[in-house]
Amino acid sequence: MVPVLLVLLLALILFGAGFAIKVLWWIALAVLVIWLLGFLVRGTSAAGGRSRWYRW
Repeated sequence: MVPVLLVLLLALILFGAGFAIKVLWWIALAVLVIWLLGFLVRGTSAAGGRSRWYRW
């Protein structure tokens, strides 16, 4: 009985990790799209040049 429970627990952990990794990929893709859009829609600064849309 214990080996069956261990296999089921391992399968559950791997399924959870796989789901979490897939969610993280979607989040990373969304952040990348927002980051790229920021370069396209950024405004101009008072000096007439292109300003940064982020603060670093």
